[in-house]
Amino acid sequence: MAVAEFRRARLPAELRSLCLFDRKAFHQCPGDWFDADMWLQYQCWWLLLNGRKIGCCAFEANVDFQQDRRDDGVNPKRRQSLYIASTGIHPAFRGKGFGSLMKSWQIAYARYHGFTRIVTNTRKSNLPIIRLNKKFGFKVIRTTAGYYFDPPEPTVVMERRLD
Repeated sequence: MAVAEFRRARLPAELRSLCLFDRKAFHQCPGDWFDADMWLQYQCWWLLLNGRKIGCCAFEANVDFQQDRRDDGVNPKRRQSLYIASTGIHPAFRGKGFGSLMKSWQIAYARYHGFTRIVTNTRKSNLPIIRLNKKFGFKVIRTTAGYYFDPPEPTVVMERRLD
């Protein structure tokens, strides 16, 4: 029987592992890869299947995603708002329900920790995560041109209210 679990990444010990996983999960968009310094900014979690790392996500607590609107690239503080900076499933495990499992867990995590809002963003062309977010009640709050590079593309910002 398969056992799925979520485990917080041990930082900085697992930085290399996070960076390598990121490159596998987002191999088509090298401009989206997080470097080690970026991973250290977030609380990171692994999705394990029978002990194997098949997914990861990264959170920033008590902020609002505004990098698409601010020149300084800093997200302003916003109490009870959880920013999901990254959600990735290894390509070999996509289409098997693990994205839904992770999204359910992210929402449960946010509720358990007292957040009243979740915000995230993605490439406009990333229709699978946009559809998944919508399936779990996220709404598009804006689209901003020119956010991504390599290749250039707009970002879609989505939120889910929990209150």
